[in-house]
Amino acid sequence: MTKFDKTYWDKNYSDPMSMDGIGNAKEHTKYLESFLKIEHVDISTIVDLGFGYGHLFREMLKAFKPYRAVGIEPSPFAFKKVKPDKLRPVPSTELELYEEDLVTWCRSKRKDNKFDLGICTSVFQYLSDKELKEVIPVLAKRVKFLYLTVPTNVELGRQVSELEFKDEYAIHRSRDKYQKLLRPHFTFISSRVLESKHYFDEESTHFTDLLYRF
Repeated sequence: MTKFDKTYWDKNYSDPMSMDGIGNAKEHTKYLESFLKIEHVDISTIVDLGFGYGHLFREMLKAFKPYRAVGIEPSPFAFKKVKPDKLRPVPSTELELYEEDLVTWCRSKRKDNKFDLGICTSVFQYLSDKELKEVIPVLAKRVKFLYLTVPTNVELGRQVSELEFKDEYAIHRSRDKYQKLLRPHFTFISSRVLESKHYFDEESTHFTDLLYRF
């Protein structure tokens, strides 16, 4: 099986609407939209760093209606299934899609590679430690806020024991390992929501509940 080919998607996404970030894409979006509205944070530019079938990306674009959005996806199979016209919520959104992985995107020298919001769901577990150490500092410079989901070793273990499902390519890492990699560059401000330390600290952040920053 070639990584992220049709066989991968057929096996790992056999029932996509039951999966987190797909079947409940609207709920994810409503949560993030409400959280940012409470703190009066405006989102005008968005990048999705592995949009897959595009369900969550589409809902985020509908909610925030950014003037510019970029999406990347390394899988040729998934990339071909997503139609740009179905992703774009309004004609005014400038939408660009690239068939490339996160490492390649971080190494690219394109102009306007800075965004208010980055979406990165179920991507980090496919990157090596070396790749994560390269990617995370770049992300902190390119996105102000990061909506991040990644399964830890505990969650991947539960998938095997409770769901009899094993992702052959997912790397098992502990929560402490991920937090150690992220903490120099991002602050955790809510469930799945990180704020870049390149742009904000406790004195400049938009967020008022400093008790919950770590």
